[in-house]
Amino acid sequence: MAHEESGGFTEVELAAIRERAAELRAEKGGKKAAAGLEDLLKSIRAMPEDQRAVAERVHVIVSEAAPGLRPKTWYGQPAWTDADGKVVVFFHSAAKYGTRYNSLGFEEAARLDDGVMWPTSYAVTGPLGPAEQEQIAQLVRRAAGATN
Repeated sequence: MAHEESGGFTEVELAAIRERAAELRAEKGGKKAAAGLEDLLKSIRAMPEDQRAVAERVHVIVSEAAPGLRPKTWYGQPAWTDADGKVVVFFHSAAKYGTRYNSLGFEEAARLDDGVMWPTSYAVTGPLGPAEQEQIAQLVRRAAGATN
């Protein structure tokens, strides 16, 4: 990602920071879960069609694999949190940050620990087939602490 010559944040990064600040203000104001879901769906609708299709499928997978996770936005992108409000899993659209691929990632609250090293982010370059959908479902179940 290119930074301005001053070494400061790019316009995209500043926009993401502003979005996160608005999210934090809304959380402090007692924002309800339904509003979190609407924000998540709105962020998905704003994506280009190919990325929107992947994000919509990820949302369905997360909702089915770990119904206890709560939808919201995080830096203006779809995310799902645990009961304590900590982000467990997130999706970043390639278009949002001008990257080559979408990212499906997991934060510290995810229970994915496996020895001394494990992946916390996955590149998603196209439509999700059955194998990828099952892999995501398994990762999400594990990340959310499901034992099945």
